Amino acid sequence: MTEQPATTVITVTGVDSYQVHVGRGLVTTVAEQLGSGVNKVLIVHTSTVGARAVALRDSLLETYSEVLLAEVPDAEAAKRVEVAAFCWGVMGQSDFSRTDAVIGLGGGAVTDLAGFVAATWLRGVKLVQIPTSVLGMVDAAVGGKNGINTAEGKNLVGTFYAPAAVLCDLDLLDALPKNEILAGFAEIVKAGFIQVPEILDIIEADVDRATDPTTLEFRRLIELSIAMKARIVGEDFKEVGLREILNYGHTLGHAVEHAERYGWRHGAAVAVGMMFAAELAALSGRLPVEVVDRHRSILESLTLPTGYPVGRWPTLLATMQRDKKTRSGMLRFVVLDDVGKPTILEGPDASLLFSAYQAIGQ
Repeated sequence: MTEQPATTVITVTGVDSYQVHVGRGLVTTVAEQLGSGVNKVLIVHTSTVGARAVALRDSLLETYSEVLLAEVPDAEAAKRVEVAAFCWGVMGQSDFSRTDAVIGLGGGAVTDLAGFVAATWLRGVKLVQIPTSVLGMVDAAVGGKNGINTAEGKNLVGTFYAPAAVLCDLDLLDALPKNEILAGFAEIVKAGFIQVPEILDIIEADVDRATDPTTLEFRRLIELSIAMKARIVGEDFKEVGLREILNYGHTLGHAVEHAERYGWRHGAAVAVGMMFAAELAALSGRLPVEVVDRHRSILESLTLPTGYPVGRWPTLLATMQRDKKTRSGMLRFVVLDDVGKPTILEGPDASLLFSAYQAIGQ
């Protein structure tokens, strides 16, 4: 393993500022982040990290009067109102008060769910996020935006709620399967295209080292991605302006997830969404074709998909028209004028959308 530096602390500013810690061995510092005044703690987790959840509970019982476990389904199956209600039930039966706390231990879906549960129980209890996936670390657990899915679409019900802290413990990634790491890289690539070109340079220089959790290159990518999101969220917590650029690739990406009944990894769907946005920008005369090709080259080097079946367009379009990013019935897409130069394309012509989709059709 490449020697790792000390813990990096990235501050997310705003009304409720908090810190994101990146390093190793950070799970042992949870009690420090929860602070004094907490009596009971609920750890929301999946079965895949069940052993870690039990170990964390046992260590916290030395400090808190009651530590409960709420095991929830894996991936997007966790983001349902029935699962949130299960968590609320556990808290209600144990008389959780506003001075108690929730810990989200898992991937992006779990941290989304835990954030929603913490935000809605008694209108808000303390929350500490411990993401266990690349996607969770660079995206879902940072920013305070959380939500659950409905039959009509993804993240249509949710809140903006800042955690007390986020602990990105790189030890949690060492044993992850390679395909899990690569799926999370879609959000890292997104950060590179919308604001941090250094990310793209690192991946292109050596994709194997860039995707190896034990290297300094990997850690640099995690920190750059988090720092980028922290800057944007600090300026626009509730997504009324600048924060909208974080949706690059997500308008079509969320529609793909819905079409696949959430059987696809979020990163895979966002990769397709970024290719669509790049082709849309090029057809609009905004983006040089070389940058479109760069999207495809980088995503394919990470074995992420860059296309989707041609015949699915009507279904995807209908889902996008229900997306929360749509305003007054008008579709809005984050597109690029160049690397690091995102902008909004509002109400593009139907024929333009169709042509862009044909360009990624399989």
